[in-house]
Amino acid sequence: MLRTMVTDFIRHESIKTTDSKAKEVRRMAEKIITLGKKGTLHHRRQASALLTDEYIVKKVFEVLAPRFEAREKGGYTRLTKLGPRKGDAAEMAVLEFVE
Repeated sequence: MLRTMVTDFIRHESIKTTDSKAKEVRRMAEKIITLGKKGTLHHRRQASALLTDEYIVKKVFEVLAPRFEAREKGGYTRLTKLGPRKGDAAEMAVLEFVE
């Protein structure tokens, strides 16, 4: 489930989900972007092992990695809390890329 959520997050660059899922997706997405910044074949294969779509791997290495090149280490995402969901009162959050 988390692999698919990370792939969809990178595809749409924003995702609305529960707070705990958003924190896990954030952790995994930050690692993927760091792999993209390193840019070697080995790192591309590591990202491909986690993501479920080859187009998204290409997007990480060609679009997102150059966008975050100026950032030293981490901090590529923003987590905004929205409050409880109406049906089951689960805490909701929006996860999005910075800039």
